[in-house]
Amino acid sequence: VQLQAFGGGLVQAGGSLRLSCAASGRTFSRHRMAWFRQAPGKEREFVATIDWSIRITYYADSVKGRFTISRDNGKNTVYLQMNSLKPEDTAVYYCAASPRSWDTRLIAQRTEYDYWGQGTLVTVSS
Repeated sequence: VQLQAFGGGLVQAGGSLRLSCAASGRTFSRHRMAWFRQAPGKEREFVATIDWSIRITYYADSVKGRFTISRDNGKNTVYLQMNSLKPEDTAVYYCAASPRSWDTRLIAQRTEYDYWGQGTLVTVSS
């Protein structure tokens, strides 16, 4: 699976952005998809994930209620709708894919994901 993320940009605090991640490969619909982010000087952190059936999602506490992850298996694309953005959301956002089964104890760990996109920069100004 090859991933390409896009949709980042500069937005004012309180604004919205939608990120997209286009995937190649016929097995996309069977992969769990996720978004991570990495702020300057910080480690890459989990943001959200969605299982292949689209029935289960899971969010980091820091984005819960503001961000929504979704996917369109027919278009091989996963989305991250980001609302009420804050300056602390500024980061490079990466999409990732995992062929592993859902395990709530592990889904937020980077090591669960075998495939990564190149990242797209989101900057939120105050």
